[in-house]
Amino acid sequence: VQLVESGGGSVQAGGSLRLSCAVSGDTAGYFCMGWFRQAPGKEREGVAAIDSGDGSTYYDISVKGRFTISQNTAKNTAYLQMTSLQPDDTAMYYCATFLSRCRNGVGHSGTYKYWGQGTQVTVS
Repeated sequence: VQLVESGGGSVQAGGSLRLSCAVSGDTAGYFCMGWFRQAPGKEREGVAAIDSGDGSTYYDISVKGRFTISQNTAKNTAYLQMTSLQPDDTAMYYCATFLSRCRNGVGHSGTYKYWGQGTQVTVS
């Protein structure tokens, strides 16, 4: 399974960005797609996840109401729409997946087996 993120960039505070994650490979069956971020000197944290089966979504409290995760199963692509961005949102953003249903939350990064290379988001 391969994941490729795109859509990062630089934006002013209050702005918006949409990240995409293209998934390829053997993803037959259910899977949980998550978005994580890691700022310099900080631990990687989960921000959102979506279940491929029923579309249930999960968010970290820090982004709830500002970020929206979605998926296009026909295109095997997941998205993270980010609005009202703040400097604290500056980080490398990663999409990740594991081949099972989401477990009622974004979950720990160790749960996710496959990772993209990351895309940088900078908010000034």
